[in-house]
Amino acid sequence: MKIRFMLQHAAASLFLAALSGLVYADDTTAKKDLPTSAASFYTNNFQSLKNQTFETRPANSPANSKGYLIAANDGASVPGGAGDTSFTPAPEFQPPWMSGRKAHEYLGLGTIALAGLTALAAPGGDGCEQNCPPVSQQPPRQTSGTTHTRLARATGAMAIATVITGLLYHWDDFHLGDGFADPDNQHVALAGTGALLMLYAIDKSAHSSVPTSHAGIAELGAAAMVVAVKLTW
Repeated sequence: MKIRFMLQHAAASLFLAALSGLVYADDTTAKKDLPTSAASFYTNNFQSLKNQTFETRPANSPANSKGYLIAANDGASVPGGAGDTSFTPAPEFQPPWMSGRKAHEYLGLGTIALAGLTALAAPGGDGCEQNCPPVSQQPPRQTSGTTHTRLARATGAMAIATVITGLLYHWDDFHLGDGFADPDNQHVALAGTGALLMLYAIDKSAHSSVPTSHAGIAELGAAAMVVAVKLTW
């Protein structure tokens, strides 16, 4: 009788142990399926959404809707937002309209233009074709006060200003070691020679009371300056 009671007690203990083991296993499995906290729930769902690409979503998925895409791009469309990738391009460099080098360029072109106007304003002949009086008996030339003489003096002054600004702002472009074949050296030589020829023609005409041949010298000087400008244009 005692042995039978012990066997019944052992069987009941084993049954209760097995039953408690099954209940514990079911409870553990259920807990694994649920997030342990609100933070893990958000993390799991966020990672799942992040790993899901646009191409793998169904065409009728709410995440592919126009409203969803607009909302997702709000950060990039708001200036200063976290997704703002816009930038302001650097302004294009604009050289100043006036500088020492620009002044030299403008003065050189102005000298050539004035030289052309001076040649156009040169006085014509007096109409004498036969039995003209000798040069010594002709009336004295007007060496000042005419349009031609004023333009000539303005041309000479501008030629001097051109040479001075060239020496001030382009002195480092001239190198004797490069020889005359260097365009910068040719520019300096031709422009300087042209200015000297024009100044000589102006001075020769201003100190002569009788007609004198000075136009050819002045025109040669102007041509030299034109070539000088063309070399470095």
